[in-house]
Amino acid sequence: MAVISDRDIAALSARLRRYATALTGSAADGQDLAQDCLEKALAHRDSLRDADRLYPWLLAILHNLHASAHRARARRGWEEPVDRFADSLALSQPPADRGAVRDLVRAMAGLTPEHRQILLLNGLEGLRYAEIAEALDIPIGTVMSRLARAREQLRLALEKEVKDVVRRIR
Repeated sequence: MAVISDRDIAALSARLRRYATALTGSAADGQDLAQDCLEKALAHRDSLRDADRLYPWLLAILHNLHASAHRARARRGWEEPVDRFADSLALSQPPADRGAVRDLVRAMAGLTPEHRQILLLNGLEGLRYAEIAEALDIPIGTVMSRLARAREQLRLALEKEVKDVVRRIR
């Protein structure tokens, strides 16, 4: 059992919120998901065995909560507000980059949740394969294959976005 304090967990809250927002596609939903994750982590901090693995442990909690919420939304037929998130994220970018940011967010939204998670953990959070495997509780080979497939799906989705834009311009 590792000894972790409230301060240790709170120090990672900004990273968790950023990742949760990207994962959910909504600032409000991301904030709620990160908050739920932190509450659960504080309540179960005694179950962490290695304090050096705090962030992957928090990500595992966050992913479990997100998967549960995703299943509940699927049963209710609720859609994530992708366009609203794309617009709000794009507005925080320089004007020249806004269209590309919108296209990227929409392309990411079209990926499976597993592929979106892998891309965000690697690209946004900068986690190594082993850290992703630990956070998602999957073999490292699965991380590598999902990441390769996710990158290919994203490339194809972005190519489609570009073709759609070109068609609209003509």
